[in-house]
Amino acid sequence: MSESWTLLKLLRWTTGYFRDKGIENPRLDAELLIAGVLKLDRVGIYLNYDRPLSDPELAEIKPLVRRRGQREPLQYLLQRTEFWSLEFKVSPAVLIPRADTEILVEEALAKAADEGELLDIGTGSGAIALSFAHEKRAWRVTGLDVSSTALDVASDNARHLALDGRCRFVSGDLSQLPEKAFELVVSNPPYISVAEYAELMPEVRDHEPELALVAGEDGLDCYRKIADQAQKILKPGGWLLLEIGYQQQQAVMDLLIAAGLSEIYCRQDYAGNPRVVAGRRSL
Repeated sequence: MSESWTLLKLLRWTTGYFRDKGIENPRLDAELLIAGVLKLDRVGIYLNYDRPLSDPELAEIKPLVRRRGQREPLQYLLQRTEFWSLEFKVSPAVLIPRADTEILVEEALAKAADEGELLDIGTGSGAIALSFAHEKRAWRVTGLDVSSTALDVASDNARHLALDGRCRFVSGDLSQLPEKAFELVVSNPPYISVAEYAELMPEVRDHEPELALVAGEDGLDCYRKIADQAQKILKPGGWLLLEIGYQQQQAVMDLLIAAGLSEIYCRQDYAGNPRVVAGRRSL
């Protein structure tokens, strides 16, 4: 890269480089990376396509292009991602929020009364908890995570979204969930089996936290621990909402049945895949 590089030339070169490295959406990733570094939107790239890049700009972009070519996730490179139309800070300490997880937020909002308390188990970046709190201003929200570095990221996001007054993030693991009960409990827990983990794409397997992904030989360990404590953590009439893997619908529903929950159902995502299993504690 030299002083004669324009935005369009850089975009074309980066797209080709990503394609050669096996990146799934090379043009889109090139646009997002360049736009993110230069504080432009994707349209801004094309409105300024003949703009020459400065040496400092090239010096900032070049190592990020190399790292993306090594399959490091774009969101970690830019240190942010969008979820629920909100901007969240992310780092290798937390799982990158996926759009499919917005189904879990939708279901929680559909179950929420005017006020109450929600617990988000395995909160990570806080994306689920904070998205819910952004919509339900009268609710008190608690995010639980075993990782102190993840809790730091979630707290930063709460401050950035001006939600730190109504959301608290606490340390804890699945072996001993909070003693108090909640109207809503949600979780996108680890649900990848050991065998599945080895087959994940490099962006996930080599860079996202294994602790937030793998849940034993069959991927159900976390669901078992949550279901075992469901009666304790739910108020009478309270709902438990769990994101699941696409082959786990019946197994997770059976766990909720065994836990004594009722009104159990599965919500599909917009691609038609099973996404959220829900169950309710009896009144």
